[in-house]
Amino acid sequence: MSDHTSPAVKEFEYKAEMKQLLDLIVHSLYTHPEIFLRELVSNASDALSKARFRMLSSDEGIDREGELKISITVDAETRSVVIEDTGIGMTEEELITNLGTVARSGTLGFMEAMKARQKEGEGVDANLIGQFGVGFYSVFMVTDEVTVETKSAEPGAEGRRWRSTGQGTYTIEPAELAGRGTRISFTLKEEYKEFAEEYRVEQVIKKYSNFVDFPIFLGGKQVNSISALWQRSKSELKEDEVNEFYKFISTDHQEPLDYLHVSVEGAVSFKALLFIPAEAPMELLYQQGALEKHGPQLYVKKVLIQNECRDLLPEYLRFVSGVVDTEDLSLNVSREMVQSSPVMSKIRQILTGKLLGWFDTLAKEQPEKFHKFYKAFGPIIKIGLNTDFTNRDRLIDLLRFETTRTSEGEYATLKEYVGRMAEGQNEIYYHAGQSRSQMLAHPNLEYFRKKEIEVLLLTDPVDVFVIPSIFEYDKKPLKSIEKAEVDSADTVEPAGERLGEEVKSGVLGLFREILGDRVADVVESKRLVSSPVTLVSGKDAMDSQLEKVMKMMQQGQGMPSSRKILEVNTSHPIVRNLAGKQAVGLGGDPVVRSAVMQLFEGALLLEGDLESVTDYVSRMNELVEAATRAGN
Repeated sequence: MSDHTSPAVKEFEYKAEMKQLLDLIVHSLYTHPEIFLRELVSNASDALSKARFRMLSSDEGIDREGELKISITVDAETRSVVIEDTGIGMTEEELITNLGTVARSGTLGFMEAMKARQKEGEGVDANLIGQFGVGFYSVFMVTDEVTVETKSAEPGAEGRRWRSTGQGTYTIEPAELAGRGTRISFTLKEEYKEFAEEYRVEQVIKKYSNFVDFPIFLGGKQVNSISALWQRSKSELKEDEVNEFYKFISTDHQEPLDYLHVSVEGAVSFKALLFIPAEAPMELLYQQGALEKHGPQLYVKKVLIQNECRDLLPEYLRFVSGVVDTEDLSLNVSREMVQSSPVMSKIRQILTGKLLGWFDTLAKEQPEKFHKFYKAFGPIIKIGLNTDFTNRDRLIDLLRFETTRTSEGEYATLKEYVGRMAEGQNEIYYHAGQSRSQMLAHPNLEYFRKKEIEVLLLTDPVDVFVIPSIFEYDKKPLKSIEKAEVDSADTVEPAGERLGEEVKSGVLGLFREILGDRVADVVESKRLVSSPVTLVSGKDAMDSQLEKVMKMMQQGQGMPSSRKILEVNTSHPIVRNLAGKQAVGLGGDPVVRSAVMQLFEGALLLEGDLESVTDYVSRMNELVEAATRAGN
């Protein structure tokens, strides 16, 4: 070790935020101390990737000597650890930027995430440290002082030694180093001495870093696989190896639901290994723009070009992770060139077709696996119906729905629905709502259930945007049951006798007069069997469930509710009683008027559109009081 007081030694102070970060890491991340090794190896791999990229893509002067590798040396007696790489190295300015400044690497974002978790009473997640690029500092969990010796690969660069105890300051001084790269050395605290044992270090490397794209040597022996799995033929792939590779590139702790191996040669050539996660990450469904942060890695000639390449797949398929490797792009391709490249456009087109074919095969050959997949990613895939018109028909065939004939949790396709349609049925009917039980109890379904006509039950909020846009399937129009016109000749015969024309006209007029402009119209219902009234949308009106979703969304704020048509079951005892009162001149009776309003607001309540529950309950109490008084 060099003398800390040498005149060439320069001392720097960490910024205040960096002090907070170091304190947080040292005192809060003790539950997963082994991640320090994962992070240091990951940083070494990044440095090697940059060096290899420069060597392959540029003729500019760069130190090209020596093998690209990571070497780890440990000594159980002295508890010392040394991690070296022959990567791109750092200049003094880069040392200050990378290891001493908060502005780099999302440190503030990391601390905000930590504080949020602690505020909600959650534990500190060690895995977050890698996501925010602050992994180097995890070494301070296991040691009291770190020395970093580095030499940039730039021509004429001089070596530098960085040293810190993580207590608020660090020093930088000149160092005589032979070749490019970085050497990190430290002595482990007594309680972490296990990481000075070769067997333990090898365990951690195989767990987290087995597929790092460069050889990792431990005590002179290579301990990682570094096999580009996607370059192998499908028959050579072993499931355990593939699953571990998925965990490595995705940082998902679960095994994938399934994987697809792709090898294409022709106008464009590429190989790919793609994965469906077992579950949809929460942010995919609930965070706007989250899909932009997902997607497969793009390699060119086995060299990583882009970590999450959003241009490889359409947005609705970006939950698919993995690797795509082509030789048809140049290594120094820019982000803009990637976006506009006809090669990328062709790869995207082929991959999309392969993935949709894969999903279809899963549905036919492994229905249980497809069921899990669809439950997790169905809502995201539906986005493609209104964006990917080339594959629209294939996407429609992937759709699955609960129906009035399926059990809860079981799905049917549109093809299966059409195959079950009775002779004379010319439309595919659907009903949208918040839950299956709520939809099955809805009055608008009574006619269809009585006639044993199957109805699609749409509970996914995305459905109300995408299903109406299908318009028709197999030349059968898709129609919401609240807009469906029930044929007069096919009306369900009511339990009671229908009212005569004059009395019926009188009671419908009474409803219109009391409800006024709260409804678009009041008509006799041909669809109700056991309920007195229901609300339906006009032929050209917005579907009620879509209207609800629009109101919930930001652009729907202040959006007035559209007026509905009130359908009245003229054979229902309540309606017949009201008709009798109207016929003898009692239409102005407060109880009659309250009853009409209560029927209307009861229908609003079923729709989830009742504004004042208090008024509704208060009126109900008045009606109950009147009924009990009349009985005395």
